[in-house]
Amino acid sequence: MRERRPGVWELIVQLPREPTRVRAGQLSRTVRGTKREAQRALAGLIGEVSAGKVTSTATPLGELLARWLEHVSEQLSPTTVREYRRLVRTMIDPDLGTLPLRRVTTQRIDAYYASLTRERGLSPASIRHIHAVLRGALGQAVRWGWISSNAAVSASPPKLRRREITPPPMHSTRALLEAADEHAAEFGALLRVLVATGARRGEACGLRWSDVDLSASTVTIRRSVASVVGGTVVKETKTHSARRIAIDASTLQTLVRHRERMEGLARTCGLSFNPDGFVFTSSADGSQPWHPDTISNGFRRLCQRVGLDGVRLHDLRHLHATQLLAAGVPVRTVSGRLGHANAATTLNVYAHFLEASDRQAADVIASLLENPAEVDQQVDRVRPR
Repeated sequence: MRERRPGVWELIVQLPREPTRVRAGQLSRTVRGTKREAQRALAGLIGEVSAGKVTSTATPLGELLARWLEHVSEQLSPTTVREYRRLVRTMIDPDLGTLPLRRVTTQRIDAYYASLTRERGLSPASIRHIHAVLRGALGQAVRWGWISSNAAVSASPPKLRRREITPPPMHSTRALLEAADEHAAEFGALLRVLVATGARRGEACGLRWSDVDLSASTVTIRRSVASVVGGTVVKETKTHSARRIAIDASTLQTLVRHRERMEGLARTCGLSFNPDGFVFTSSADGSQPWHPDTISNGFRRLCQRVGLDGVRLHDLRHLHATQLLAAGVPVRTVSGRLGHANAATTLNVYAHFLEASDRQAADVIASLLENPAEVDQQVDRVRPR
């Protein structure tokens, strides 16, 4: 602590040496007041540094990213953490990792986004994923007291162009399910469940036989299987809540036949069938779920075999939703089956499709107004006697 001029004190605190840095840094602050007030401020600053709440703004961004990923790895889904680590390793750290935090400005971030578009041709979606990483890491740095403001909050990542939902036609989906049954009955059963329930691929992989109520014709989505480095991990659903979905009679029979096959496989292997095992499993005892990427790869090859181009596995979920909406099923019901957090999410995702349905509704009203006799006949048929 030294007095620069009467009533103005400079406080200097030595920072702990970080493993990634050769020398320890220093933190300097200027305070105004009496010597006793400056001493109290110095003691408080030393306490903050000792508790790890303060670091130098010379700390490189790469160091912050590493600490942030370690901090949030237990809070985010394994799939999200894996993607964030990939973006940091392959993009952000090589490009900006050595940049001191004090030089991470909104203008610098915007220039970086522009270079990713102009020089590397990254899509708006990819750049917005990078933006999410930077915003999250810098926001944590503010909460830790490393910096005073989050430069990424005011940054301008490119706007997303909404991808128009184009689910496959029903006749193509039927052909796809038939081809899957002929190729491998187990894979055909899984695709049938995806189409009939609108479940995500990881949720289908996470189904256990205890989640399937054959007497009530329902399945309960309680968990999901996510792909991580070296294998899979079982986690909660995307909205952290379970949902019960009714299934049709044909899908029920598909699951009954699939269970019979799995029971037979267990007997052949000299094992007892596990009533709590995974429904779609890579092991005879049902202990290991299918890998989500294996399903996507198998679906891609199946589409090539039947000559169906441009269809993704996730489009089966869109097919389920759009067919229900077209049939007049309430949006809230569709939202519940899909596992959306609320009906507003469903309306947002399928807004374009609902506009087309709204036009059909207008045509229906017009036909009724132009044929009053037909309306009267319908009223007479439903009027109680």
